Amino acid sequence: MSDSGTPARSAVSLRTADRAAGGSLSTATRPAVFLDRDGTIIVDTGYVRDPDTVQLVSGAAGAIARLNAAGLPVIIVSNQSGIGRGILTEEMFARVQARVESLLAQEGAHVDATYICPHAPDAEPPCECRKPGTRLFTRAAEEHGIDLTRSWLVGDRYRDVAPAQALGARALLVPTWQTPTDDMLRAAATVRIASSLAAAVERILAAHGA
Repeated sequence: MSDSGTPARSAVSLRTADRAAGGSLSTATRPAVFLDRDGTIIVDTGYVRDPDTVQLVSGAAGAIARLNAAGLPVIIVSNQSGIGRGILTEEMFARVQARVESLLAQEGAHVDATYICPHAPDAEPPCECRKPGTRLFTRAAEEHGIDLTRSWLVGDRYRDVAPAQALGARALLVPTWQTPTDDMLRAAATVRIASSLAAAVERILAAHGA
């Protein structure tokens, strides 16, 4: 994906790991909350292509709005293998993402940036950005002045939260009916589990004294 500039609160600012980071980077260090998208912010219907089908997970917007109010950057990091598989295009993803952000805005919430891995799991050579890889997290940290050791990873699959160990971050699994049992067992041994995104945000804010 070709892009330029600094990520902002817009679907136009989508980032992949394909472009070398450039421009001025923030020198401040602050914690952030990295959220998975499908299954965590929106209902995961599988390779979401139509903006009109986007549905926010109940309570997700309110939870994100609380993070916004506390001054914690909210950054989406999402595997979007449908692009690499040829099921959807980057333009289709951007339209869906714009709809996601519009729905969040209607409830007073926003995300600060979105980073995606567009590669299929069997891409050759293997990429470093597909979760549980850490490339997108470290790039976001560089571009936004994020202290990963004070940050949180939240998602509905183990691959969403597994990078926390390598990054020195904390993590919360928010399972849905689609979360594999094995993911639940692995998460129980390594990270905490929250019943909802709202519950996860409650723990995060409490940890930060907010």
